[in-house]
Amino acid sequence: MKPVYAAAAVHVPAPPEQVFAVMTDWPRHQEWMLLTTARRVGADRLEAYTGVRPFGILDTMTITHWEPPALVRVTHTGRVVRGRGAFSVRPERDGSRVIWAEELELPFGALGRAAWPLARPFAVALARHCLRRLARLVPPA
Repeated sequence: MKPVYAAAAVHVPAPPEQVFAVMTDWPRHQEWMLLTTARRVGADRLEAYTGVRPFGILDTMTITHWEPPALVRVTHTGRVVRGRGAFSVRPERDGSRVIWAEELELPFGALGRAAWPLARPFAVALARHCLRRLARLVPPA
């Protein structure tokens, strides 16, 4: 099945080095990603749990590209979340532009594909909200 794409971006009034450091401090994800805890489980592997236990989703990932302070790419390898994701941090006037992009293989077959047009605006709004929370965590330059 063809993957779907969603992305969100925000301005953060801090330099890319500071933004990237907070964004890739995996245990701090719980401070800005709603209902999510994350941890490194190997040199290039991550686990993120989203939800309230026991109801949630375990998202396992492999880091496929690491280029501080500009880019981190992952491959989602879990049972439910599969595909590719990226955090990009670019210098911008008075700070940084942060982009969170996901190219995902939807779960639940045809039902997942049929629901995506309804779910996509919610997913983008949620990602943007989380990125705004991230922006509040990074001290301004």
